[in-house]
Amino acid sequence: MTFSIVARNADGTSLGVAVASKFLAVGAAVPAAEAGVGAIATQSYANLAYKADGLAQLRRGRSAQQTLDALLDVDEKREIRQVGVVDAGGNSATFTGADCHAWAGGVTGKDYAIQGNILVGPEVVAEMERSWRASGPAASLARRLLAALSVGDAVGGDRRGRQSAALLVVAPEGGYAGSDDVVVDLRVDDHSMPVAELARLLDLHDLYFGKPDPDTLIDLEGGLADEVRALLAARGFTEVDLGTALAGWAGIENYEERMVPGKIDPLVLAKLRAPLVPP
Repeated sequence: MTFSIVARNADGTSLGVAVASKFLAVGAAVPAAEAGVGAIATQSYANLAYKADGLAQLRRGRSAQQTLDALLDVDEKREIRQVGVVDAGGNSATFTGADCHAWAGGVTGKDYAIQGNILVGPEVVAEMERSWRASGPAASLARRLLAALSVGDAVGGDRRGRQSAALLVVAPEGGYAGSDDVVVDLRVDDHSMPVAELARLLDLHDLYFGKPDPDTLIDLEGGLADEVRALLAARGFTEVDLGTALAGWAGIENYEERMVPGKIDPLVLAKLRAPLVPP
């Protein structure tokens, strides 16, 4: 009912899952991940207990294959299940039960497990693997996962059609303001083009929660400072200190993660320069 990729990034800091399906809110059922522990996708009549139980096994130091074996050993309905696991060391494992609906299967390699069922054919998994292996390891894990998922969707994906998609990525202190480990947790629960919508949401996520590129930051001084002050004043932010005024506006517009004292991110500047929209 689903196709997914479970993976770890090249430097081992991030783990995640991307998944799509003709199934309502697939993100609520399939993916699980814990920073420094591992990631899991449970699908095809998904046994949701695999998520907590699998992460518990990985937390104890079990490998991906050992974890998968332990989950299947106690499941009498294992032959209708499909599972992918990647551990913190980048070891991977996948399983497709003999009674999963065709086409069903999976592949693994260092740092990834890709699997799907009720697919148009094996090309879905094959193209996802090709995309993953071709993507630059320096790219963010979220972008690599989404690219692989998008390729699987483009070649046909779930043969029943499209409905939902999700993306989950974790890394130590990678969440908002470093306050938790959830880097990305995006879900499209019911949509005619869920993978494309997931891509749109990831773009927004990167805008609001991404960190600015230090090499592109612009000094907030001289004529630019005057321009920014005027733009802020037009929006009702008239504090004497420019940094305070800019931070106030950024907090309202959700750009606070892109604030750097004495400088401005070009992406933020472009948003500030955009025409005011009447309320």
